[in-house]
Amino acid sequence: MSVVEWFTDPLAYDFMRRALLVALVCGVVCAVLSCWLTLLGWSLMGDAVSHAVLPGVVLSYVIGAPFAIGAFLFGSAAVFLVGGLNRTSRVKEDAAIGIVFTGLFALGLVLVSAIPSQIDLFHILFGNVLGVSDGDIAQVVVIGTLVTAVLLFKRRDLVLYAFDPTHAHAVGISPKRLEVLLLGALALTVIVALQAVGIVLVVAMLITPGATAYLITDRFSRMLGWAAAGSVSACLLGTYLSYHLDWSTGGSIVCVLSLQFVLAYLVAPKGVLAGRRRDRVATEAVAAA
Repeated sequence: MSVVEWFTDPLAYDFMRRALLVALVCGVVCAVLSCWLTLLGWSLMGDAVSHAVLPGVVLSYVIGAPFAIGAFLFGSAAVFLVGGLNRTSRVKEDAAIGIVFTGLFALGLVLVSAIPSQIDLFHILFGNVLGVSDGDIAQVVVIGTLVTAVLLFKRRDLVLYAFDPTHAHAVGISPKRLEVLLLGALALTVIVALQAVGIVLVVAMLITPGATAYLITDRFSRMLGWAAAGSVSACLLGTYLSYHLDWSTGGSIVCVLSLQFVLAYLVAPKGVLAGRRRDRVATEAVAAA
């Protein structure tokens, strides 16, 4: 099989065209949000929301409602529970996040085992991008487009909030509103990513693209571009690999993302090798002086 055929042959199947469309949308929206999550240090919050939606997904499947509704409700509930625990007790934020996301995730597992249904836990946990329906595609496209458009529209305010929330408040921008906006975007983005990689691997989609791009450039506009390019290419390549090699689609996507991060960690301008080279040059310059 030639390289061209390797990419074009799967397009003859409708399920692959659907999967690639979902992977494309997922890659873009996750990449855009991941840049702010990386700058704000919200990786744990992303992990919490992605696991906390499981009970909502299960209950939605049981009653026949769109799973996006249950996932959004429980994702939002997780955010408010973390904030409430942090404000009303001596429990620190990282501990509150761990308590909330493990508790809700455990509740979801109990519901799966206790409620008679035909729920496929494997697809919930690890994604089922090769089996998406027309309704799933419409949901992903609408939510993904909405979240991406809002984040890009509010880009300047969000960048200022990420770097200097005090200055943002001084110029009339409400940090609290921007925080709520980002948390809402996070809950909605988790819904999109669930279709591609499932609950367990969502956090990789939300963090790795931004972290990789952060090693490559210091400019936020370029960071968005690098994150989107890396995330989209990983989603598409991972989907192709899962088709040709019969691998888990979500696992394949995250493996490609992880490989991109390793390469950036080693050879990017802010990576390990570049840092050692700068240190060596500085040492030689000092010695020569």
